This record gives sequence, structure tokens and C-alpha cells, in this order.
Amino acid sequence: MAQPVVLLGAGRGEICGEFPLARVAAARPVLLVDPFPPAWWARPYVTARLPADPDDVERTAGALRGYSPGGVLAWSPECVPAAARLAARLGLPGLPYETAVTCADPVALRALLERHRVPTADGADTEGEPVSAETVVLDDEVRIVALTRTTPGPPPACRPLRHSVHAHDGLLHNRFLRQCVERAVEALRLTHTVAHITLRLTARGPRVLGVTPCPPDDLIPLLVERATGVDLAGAAATLATGGLPDVTPTRQRAAAVQFAYPTVTGRLTHLHLDPAAAREPSAERMVLTRRPGDPVTAAPHAAVTDRLAHWVATADTPAQCVRALRHMSHHLTATVHPAPHTHAA
Repeated sequence: MAQPVVLLGAGRGEICGEFPLARVAAARPVLLVDPFPPAWWARPYVTARLPADPDDVERTAGALRGYSPGGVLAWSPECVPAAARLAARLGLPGLPYETAVTCADPVALRALLERHRVPTADGADTEGEPVSAETVVLDDEVRIVALTRTTPGPPPACRPLRHSVHAHDGLLHNRFLRQCVERAVEALRLTHTVAHITLRLTARGPRVLGVTPCPPDDLIPLLVERATGVDLAGAAATLATGGLPDVTPTRQRAAAVQFAYPTVTGRLTHLHLDPAAAREPSAERMVLTRRPGDPVTAAPHAAVTDRLAHWVATADTPAQCVRALRHMSHHLTATVHPAPHTHAA
């Protein structure tokens, strides 16, 4: 049996994590380290669980030696520093701890990138279109396997309303964007990792917003796989255990996900998905993520946990995906009983 990959922090995330977790489990047995039991959707993919605090490196490392793990993988940005420390303590492949800490600190990250003359943008700056480069670092080779274009919601939360990936995105050939990504990777000394590098396309050119050296969330791994055939989560597991994954594109399509947020803050009283949604030609999936009775917050201030549903479409072009997402939205109905002193957004 292959050596397991130690996974930090996957047990309590939202259901969007099921697809990438399944891909990790297909690549390696999953040893979950989390003080809390995994959510129902995560259980089928977890081979074993160690109920430990990942930040307690000495105790966790001691407990893990009996499992002979092959690598450590962070499932969320918050777990990246702990994964780096744990990998180093076990003598396994991993990021330098200083790199992990810098990536987790927006101020420190921006200062380091600017010292290396990497153009950056402030997270509060909303000028320009937000995109992310889904990047795989193989030895000294930096591969941008896909670009994710994001449609943000209203401020102040600016939660994503839609993500889309197109195998033929023209930005993949933009040398200024590629230089930004490559120089950020070099400045941070990233090696053998999957990185989600967020940028903003400004009038002055691409600017780096953030670097997260772990698989992206929000079903972006699913979009990348459906559009290009590249398995980001599986690649991350392979890299974490010292292997070199094949990230050669095998598809040339487009894929997109749409998120539904409540327009009123209050208590959700009705949420229904018409089964006819499954008959939409480009429909990939449509999933309800809240239940009647749940308290929810309207879109301007909504958190990820306030999302009512999401749906995914695949097609030949981004425009076809957008049309399919719009048609699929007509199959969702929701009613929220307003909380006192609130009104529709």
C-alpha cells in the first residue's frame, strides 16, 4: 500500500471540498489530522484520522511516525505554516517554514514581493479584473495550467459570484502575467507545490494580490479538470509526497461555477431545486448548501457559509457556460424571512 499523505484541515470545510478530496484520495491514502471529526461528505475519502492539533508539532509528529507518512498537504491557507513545520519535523518534502509564514501574512508577502520587484496590488484596491493563475511548480519549471476569472459580488464582502476557466484563455499567452507569476514563485522559493496565485489586471499591467501554496477552494479544481483535464488536487498530493505529476492538458473546453447568496438577511424558510435542472444540456451539477431554518446574511456582508447553492456548467466556450448558468438559476427558488430592521439588498 502506498504511503499516506497527511492532510491538515479538510474535515470541517464546506461541501465544495468533496471533489478535490476525492482526487487526493485517488492519488494517495488520506490520513486526516484534525481535532474534530470529518464532515459526512469527507468520510468516504479518509483512510485514517488522527484527532490531533496540527499546530502541536512535536506531539503530532510523534503520533504520525507509526503511520509512516509519505508527505504532508495543507488543505487550506491557514494550515500552510503548520504543514511546513510538520513536514520538516518528519523529514518529508515541504515548503520552507519562512515561505509558508510569508504566504499567510499579506503584509509580509507584499513587502517581500516588492523587494524582488514583483508588481503587487493592495487587497483593498478594486481596480481591474481579478484572476488567479493555477500554477504547478515542478523542480525549476513553473507551469500555469489554467487561469480562473472571477466575478466578485458587491462590497464590502466582495464574495465570488462566479468563477470560470477556459482552456484557450488568451491571458495564458500574456508574457507580463507570466513574468509576474514566475517572479513571485522565485521570490518565495516555491518548489514542488501547487499554488493559487491571485492577481488583478490593472491599467498598469498585472499585479499580484496573494500566493496560496495549496489547492484552491470554491470548486476551482473541478473547473480546471473539466476544462483542461489537469488534476490539481491529485498533483498537489503527488508533489507533497516527492513525486512528479503529469499535468499535460488533455481537454480544451470551458467550465464555470455560480454561487447563490440570499438577498435578505434573516432565516431561510424555503429552498427548492427543480429536478428539471438536471436536464439542462450543459449542466454539470447543482447542489443546495443551506437548509430551511438556517440563519443567513445577505450578499453585501455574506460569508461563504451563507451560500444557498452552487451550480456548475461545462461547454465549449465561456459564453456558453454563462448562458447555461443563467438558465440553471431559474430552477432555484428561495425564501428568507427578514430579520428585524433588515430589508432586501
